[in-house]
Formats: sequence, C-alpha cells, structure tokens
Amino acid sequence: MVTDPIADFLTRVRNAQMARHRIVEIPASNVKKRITEILYDKGYILKYKFEDDSKQGIIKIALKYDMQTKEPAIKSLERVSRPGLRQYAKPTEIRRVLNGLGVAIVSTSKGVMTDKEARAQNVGGEVMCNIY
Repeated sequence: MVTDPIADFLTRVRNAQMARHRIVEIPASNVKKRITEILYDKGYILKYKFEDDSKQGIIKIALKYDMQTKEPAIKSLERVSRPGLRQYAKPTEIRRVLNGLGVAIVSTSKGVMTDKEARAQNVGGEVMCNIY
C-alpha cells in the first residue's frame, strides 16, 4: 500500500530515467493523469498513453532524452508538499522554479495546474512538486 501516490509517481519516473528506460508504467489516478499532461505540454516527456483495465488503469509514459548526450530531459523531480507536511501558497507566494525555467505543479480549487497558470488565474493551493 502506497501512502503518497504522487511521490510514488515521481519516484518511478526518476528511477526509470536513471536506468535509461524508454517507457515507464504507473498506476493511474486523475491527479497523476493531469500531472502527466502537464509534463507533456511543457516538453519533459515524449508521449503518454492512458490504458484502462478492469481495475485502476495504467499510465504509460515515453521518457525524453537528449539525442547527443543521452541525458534525460527532466533534471530534477522533487516533491514539495507531502502527507506529513502540506505546503500551501497564495497566488502571490507561489515561488518560481529555477527563476521561471522550471515548473511547479499546484493543486487548486480549479484543478491541477502549473504555477504560471495559478498566478494568471489568481488562485492558490497546495504546491505538489517542482520540475526542471
């Protein structure tokens, strides 16, 4: 039983990249699907596919690497808010990741979105993770 599914998601992607896997399979949930869509929109992964089986479903993610150096596109995946210590921020308090080059994923009352979208819509929420 996993007590923090978002940390499990990030760890599976991180471990797959360290092992140079092309595809990683992750148990699905609506929040994980939205995080996957954000990673794809921001160019951190090549492709993704949601497969529904009889139970939970699976997310298949094709990881992205640099063609010449074989380095992963994602340099860092870090969990900010965790079950033991939730991190909430107002729209003006959401920190920029790597001076705007990275992405913070925020869970708001209007859904899961990036830090830039949250500031633009003037909504705060739980800062789930930072990616760059």
